[in-house]
Amino acid sequence: MLTEKIRNRENGIVLYGIVPPKKGTGEDHVREIAMKHVERLKPLKIDGLVLYDIQDEKSRTDEERPFPFMATLDSFAYSRDHLKELGVPKIIYRAVGKYSRDELSAFLTQASSTDNATVFVGAASGDQEVTMSISDAYKLKSQVNKDLLIGGVVIPERHLSKGDEHLRVFNKIAQGCTFFVSQGVYDVNASRNFLSDYYYYGKENNIPLVPIIFTLTPCGSVKTLQFMKWLGIGIPHWLENELVHSENILEKSVDFSERNFRELQVFAAEKNIPIGCNIESVAVRKVEVEASIELLRRINMMQQVSGSSA
Repeated sequence: MLTEKIRNRENGIVLYGIVPPKKGTGEDHVREIAMKHVERLKPLKIDGLVLYDIQDEKSRTDEERPFPFMATLDSFAYSRDHLKELGVPKIIYRAVGKYSRDELSAFLTQASSTDNATVFVGAASGDQEVTMSISDAYKLKSQVNKDLLIGGVVIPERHLSKGDEHLRVFNKIAQGCTFFVSQGVYDVNASRNFLSDYYYYGKENNIPLVPIIFTLTPCGSVKTLQFMKWLGIGIPHWLENELVHSENILEKSVDFSERNFRELQVFAAEKNIPIGCNIESVAVRKVEVEASIELLRRINMMQQVSGSSA
């Protein structure tokens, strides 16, 4: 069970992330999309399914969004009503700033402490208007459903510029977070820098380390690459060159994602830092979604090999 693996701070958790269909999608089409999700993922080994809660992040940057923002169906309702057949725990994201106290309380009351976990996401920027702060949301969760596992977001790239991402993580651990999920990882050095400070701070302060789940995101076009950069995913210049000038950008990005996670596994294993991965496709094009499934297969094979050699 995913909840047990998180509580035991186990290494090797594998998740897959999806975005619910956009609002206004007809019920028949919603069922069709859900069926495709189930068909793709049911034969594969995952510990849990991540369902994102999309918010408009235009306040975070002045740059034009490469793809228009589209509100989506509620991730918890979509999971509950359409994805029961996929018999794995569901991690429900909540962008807490867009919910009232009553709305967030209702979700926390209905969420199962065995079949669900949640990740709270704060404001995209200090200028974004919010109905609830993330600190208040943590307090509310502890009051309403103390047994529900809660995770946080970690951004290794932010560690490069501010140097305090590990402190943000430990602050959230103190508020109840038991795992963390990163945004898409392409800058493996940023992730190693974060893991190093995370490890040594925990060691020096005698704080047990919780699992860090690194998100892997295939890129199938230059426009997807632009969108990933707009989202804040750090892509080193040399790697961007390799992708843009590749004969097959999608295949190249899958290869790099696999290699990046392999490097992070080796680095983390030396220090017994529990890490895992969350695989997603930021684009809805069929070829990019299928590439994410191929990456999931590769990661599962990698986990089997590392498990058998342990």
